[in-house]
Amino acid sequence: MAYTAIDDPEAYFQAKLYTGTGSQLAVTLDGDTDMQPDFVWFKNRGTTNSHGLQDSVRGFDTTGIQSTNGTDADPAFDGSTLGYVSAVGSDGFTVEAGNCANASSNNYVAWCWKESATAGFDIDSNSGTGSARTEAHSLSAVPHVIIMKSTNDSTNWVVYHHKNTSAPETDWLRLNDTRATSDDSARWNDTAPTSSVFSVGTDSETNASGNSYISYLWSEKQGFSKFGGYTGNGGNIFIYTGFRPAWIMCKQTSGTANWQIYNNKVSPFNQGSGEYTLRANASTAEGSAGTYEVDLLSNGFRPVGGSSSFNTSGQSYVYMAFAEAPFVNSNGVPCNAR
Repeated sequence: MAYTAIDDPEAYFQAKLYTGTGSQLAVTLDGDTDMQPDFVWFKNRGTTNSHGLQDSVRGFDTTGIQSTNGTDADPAFDGSTLGYVSAVGSDGFTVEAGNCANASSNNYVAWCWKESATAGFDIDSNSGTGSARTEAHSLSAVPHVIIMKSTNDSTNWVVYHHKNTSAPETDWLRLNDTRATSDDSARWNDTAPTSSVFSVGTDSETNASGNSYISYLWSEKQGFSKFGGYTGNGGNIFIYTGFRPAWIMCKQTSGTANWQIYNNKVSPFNQGSGEYTLRANASTAEGSAGTYEVDLLSNGFRPVGGSSSFNTSGQSYVYMAFAEAPFVNSNGVPCNAR
């Protein structure tokens, strides 16, 4: 039986629900373990407002915030108007007033990661040259997912996923739109990442001369994270992760579809309702449907049969998932489904 590499997922990832006040608000994470986040991704759950992403490399201030859905001015939000994370602490973060981060009586979710090679997460800042090149990272492992964006230009968010077709180094997805997999050499230079570097080509989305870039890189850690792929069957299908998921983001790669995000904080049951789904590429509030789309289990998840978001027959999908609890901890003790 495969044991986890990380007994305490809360030391590296936590999701938090909070209610805005319209004035500076200190938000404390819920986990039993304190965690100072390096990457905070937040969204107004109830209204049409953009996602906000901030990290410790760019800094937590008015200019260090960007949106995945591309409806706001690039390269950054006007954080002084829309709200932003102004600081992080030993077990949470502080948000300033604004509809995207902290409007009075509005409901929000924040997904928080700790940068650590132990947990397989690295944040990299680099400058483009316009010529194909490699960029060093600090994972000490091969990245399975790379999400990259120019911070001073209105280009798209580009995604590398190691299960995106049989030759993922030639293919790419965009986090801010619904398109299927595209294929060219200009994003990743037709070169797979290694345990020390990743490659970029000549496209402005990954390597324009004079542009600055931020990259989020993840590598799988047994019992804590999983970055996989599957083919939908329209019926009963089970995706093994080796842990009880706390957060899942899934994208159909063979056709046009949203980036669906589900987290365990908004539903008290195993099954995840579509009304609790957010979309990385859209500013919309949580989904309007009440149908179940995914069943969270002690060792993986089950996309509900026929769900166009997770399980259309014959379609290809990729996903990212992070643990609430490992299926079996390092002492051989199993967890249970919720």
